[in-house]
Amino acid sequence: MHDAFDTLSSVDLAPLRAQFPALRQKPAAIFLDNPGGTQVPISVIDAVTSYYASSNANVGGAFATSQRTDSVVADARQAMADLLGTPNDPGTIVFGASMTALTFHLARSFGETLQPGDEIVVTNLDHDANVSPWTDLAAQGAVIRAVDIHAEDGTLDLQSYQAALRPGRTRLVAITHASNAVGTVPDVALLTRLAHEAGALVFVDAVQFVPHGPVDVTALDCDFLACSAYKFFGPHVGVLYGKRNHLERLTPHKVRPAKDTIPHRWETGTLNHEGLAGVAAAVRYLATVGELWDEPGVKAYMVAGDTPPRAALRAAMTAIKRYEESLSARLLTGLAKIEDITVYGITDTARLSERVPTVAFTWPRLSPRATCEYLSEKAGICAWSGNYYALRLMERLGLETSGGAIRIGCTHYNTTAEIDTLLTVLAEAPRL
Repeated sequence: MHDAFDTLSSVDLAPLRAQFPALRQKPAAIFLDNPGGTQVPISVIDAVTSYYASSNANVGGAFATSQRTDSVVADARQAMADLLGTPNDPGTIVFGASMTALTFHLARSFGETLQPGDEIVVTNLDHDANVSPWTDLAAQGAVIRAVDIHAEDGTLDLQSYQAALRPGRTRLVAITHASNAVGTVPDVALLTRLAHEAGALVFVDAVQFVPHGPVDVTALDCDFLACSAYKFFGPHVGVLYGKRNHLERLTPHKVRPAKDTIPHRWETGTLNHEGLAGVAAAVRYLATVGELWDEPGVKAYMVAGDTPPRAALRAAMTAIKRYEESLSARLLTGLAKIEDITVYGITDTARLSERVPTVAFTWPRLSPRATCEYLSEKAGICAWSGNYYALRLMERLGLETSGGAIRIGCTHYNTTAEIDTLLTVLAEAPRL
């Protein structure tokens, strides 16, 4: 295993990193704040500016710029359908201002179908964007049940999950595909199957998983899945997948002239067209990453200007996952050598497939905020502190009242040298 990691980590990332203007800025910055938002390749920047230069219009018009905008929206929808695993039905892809806004919108409509005493399940592992939209429905008579975690490794407690499911009563389960705080990747397919057996729908927050591995909504069989393009190298655009029958059955809140066909009935107001141009470009960028490691199935699909098909994306995201496991191994191994650091989540490098390269830790030397200030001052390292909106998790771990934790989040443009710099700077921090 470690030989494979070493081989991957020795790949020359210079050609890939050269595509990101932010990675070339002076003074240099080391971006390890990626769970809060990734940097953007030049192809995405060019797509956004090109839209403004040649296609800026509203949709549905009889003239050229409007028709080009129609194509931009359709291209982005197909690109996301390819990325999420529903390539033959792009009409199940909904765009909005953010994942949070889309989730609140859907929850409002779903809430109108509830009867007093109906139950909704949330977890202590999730970002609050996949908690508050659902717990707010308690005001409409819904009973909220929370699934606990195993605090020792930050994994979901399956017994707690099964106990929360009540056949005939549970209407919806909200689960994460990857924790934005401790990196845990639950078995979403299993959790979905158990929820469906209880008669419940499943809403998956995949914001933190999409940048790190292949997603397949068909294989997962989830009813809804949401993500954010700015977490996978694109603009600030929210994306929601929903099974066609649910999007058609539930009643959205919209203006009367808006189309009543899916996905348009769920897209409140004018979309961020320039952002959608960037979304399609971000997906195209992702498909090229597999070339760096000669991942099978990538090069044959690299046709300039075409939205990459599903096979190329899956191959590329598999390559990204394998490389990022090498970064996780290096980071976790290095942190374990610093005696006063406490890491939360899975730390066993034999279990890297169960996590993404997002790591939270604390130590007695400095507060989480002061640690991030120290890292920035000493080496230009961008890291995050606090609860990162994973409020239930930080409360469960007993960290909320002391400033949360320091979060380090890697992605495929990070290098082993950057990880080593982080570890060196941490080791040199003054002791109390």
